[in-house]
Amino acid sequence: MKFAIPLAEGKLAVHFGHCREFAIIEVEDNQIKNKEVHTPPPHEPGVLPKWLHEMGAEVIIAGGMGQMAVGLFQQNGIQVVLGAPSMEPEAVVKGYLEDSLAIGDNLCDH
Repeated sequence: MKFAIPLAEGKLAVHFGHCREFAIIEVEDNQIKNKEVHTPPPHEPGVLPKWLHEMGAEVIIAGGMGQMAVGLFQQNGIQVVLGAPSMEPEAVVKGYLEDSLAIGDNLCDH
């Protein structure tokens, strides 16, 4: 399974659309096997969901995103997890896998 985490200064970005990098974290048997950091293409509606799908992402964990973006990710077969705190990407994925990640409200109100 591959997770996409939008990054700002090495930690989860509050809003995925404003990030300059994405961590793609590969998990096997509930263990992190690989982490790669990629620069995304320019942000336009529909570009990031398609790009992350092509990268093999199955889950995106972010602080927040608009409803249109949520729908576009879902259309690309990517599960959306919102309300995550700004932490190191490995800690975010580990918390998700252990069902201990503190998930709050969508931090994006549009």
